[in-house]
Amino acid sequence: MSRIAPLSGFPELLPAQRAVEREVIASLSRTFELHGFANIETRVVEPIDRLAKGGEVDKEIYVLQRLAAEPDAKAELGMHFDLTVPFARYVLEHAGHLEFPFRRFQVQPAWRGERPQEGRFRQFTQADVDIVGRDELPFHHDIEVMSVMVDALSRLAIPRLSFQFNNRKLIQGFYRGLGIDDVTDAIRVIDKLDKLPADEVARMLVERVGTTPEQAQRCLELATIRVPDDSFVERVRALGVSDELLDQGLDELAAVVRGCRAVAGDRVDVEANLRIARGLDYYTGTVVEVFMAGYERLKSVGGGGRYDALASDGRTTYPGVGVSFGVSRTLIPLITDGVLSGSRPVPSAVLVALNTEDDRAVSTQVASALRSREIACEVAPSPAKFGKQIRFAERRGIPFVWFVQPDGSHQVKDIRSGEQVDADPRAWTPPEEDVRPTIISTATPSSTARDTEENQ
Repeated sequence: MSRIAPLSGFPELLPAQRAVEREVIASLSRTFELHGFANIETRVVEPIDRLAKGGEVDKEIYVLQRLAAEPDAKAELGMHFDLTVPFARYVLEHAGHLEFPFRRFQVQPAWRGERPQEGRFRQFTQADVDIVGRDELPFHHDIEVMSVMVDALSRLAIPRLSFQFNNRKLIQGFYRGLGIDDVTDAIRVIDKLDKLPADEVARMLVERVGTTPEQAQRCLELATIRVPDDSFVERVRALGVSDELLDQGLDELAAVVRGCRAVAGDRVDVEANLRIARGLDYYTGTVVEVFMAGYERLKSVGGGGRYDALASDGRTTYPGVGVSFGVSRTLIPLITDGVLSGSRPVPSAVLVALNTEDDRAVSTQVASALRSREIACEVAPSPAKFGKQIRFAERRGIPFVWFVQPDGSHQVKDIRSGEQVDADPRAWTPPEEDVRPTIISTATPSSTARDTEENQ
């Protein structure tokens, strides 16, 4: 048989690596549930006309079509490329059975037909958390959702994260107050600051957007404000621009920054970054991008914001606010680099040794007693010499081996320390850290934020 070549963009994890992903997903889910968010799962496919509604990702959609379909049959279904489009459809379809504001979290794969590269895959898992209202959704939910994701990610043993917030009202109000007519195009040009020098961006604002050199300079000054607190308010006001929408955006952004800083642990930085301009035609208020220290090459590993029209049936509009975290985008590079690993490739904490094949029923009874108390275990595959059974446990990463003595008594051996003690299968419990596979992380919570002078 010829060697099987891997399929690019569709990552598969080994058992110990998968244990890392499962523990991360379990941690995120527990935190979301602590905040009262209900879990849902949406179908894999959606109508193509709904998926391609924006027109920006139609070429990236994987279509679903029967192999035996007629040659001229047009594909009608596609696989979802994020969790927002199916969620919007879910809200519309099930609105009569949901209680609003509806609080949901969702952890599922998505598929996107783009060129695979580090952190970008054709199949990937995302974790989304959203609150959706009916016709209206008070602003305090912006603070709540952002704080929930800050709380959830601060519990993970991954490199330091930076939540960088802005507000679309702030940006639009500022540009409107300056007298710039094409606000959207101006934002698109400012967004090029990550790739082009400031003087080139200023020239584009003048030539493409039609600003004056003075207006272009003010836009650049706004975009360079980045601070870890709400001091940005006075800095923006010092630029001499006034507008009612700008005032509202400043107040909202300050409230989000303060709220998220209150729950951020020592693994998360919270900043106001007035260059962030996520989702030009989508977000309407709060916006956020999440970056990971040492992995800036991945760009953002999460993001989201406020959208005042997630979905509408023509009579009712459903506004929402949410954040998405790229589980695969974050974890796979960390696993590849050895930053994260699983403590063992199997869930078993105990291998029950086998004296002879005739004793298999006795060993199985021990295993059943342990499992009845939620202790994962397995019985040795064959009655080899005990040394070989211990080495079998070592290869699988199983920390304990259980022995049934000829007189019917029991002993358990910690094969890492060599300690062997008497034990009762109805009462013995392994240490908490050995009950299930855990994440081994070399990441530290040390700060990577810029010095105060660099943030000024």
